[in-house]
Amino acid sequence: MEYIAALTPSVVMAVAFTALIVTIVKSQGGANKSKEDAAVDRALARAEAARAASPADGASRG
Repeated sequence: MEYIAALTPSVVMAVAFTALIVTIVKSQGGANKSKEDAAVDRALARAEAARAASPADGASRG
């Protein structure tokens, strides 16, 4: 019966990992996909604008 006690943590972790993967896959797309994509696009545009507004490295050094 010790083998059952030894295998139980592995089985529990495998089931939990499978449930996590299923949840991640199910949450992809759907009704909120366009909203999530728009949020990422805004963040990328903001980062690009901040990078373009900052002076180039070494350009002001003599």
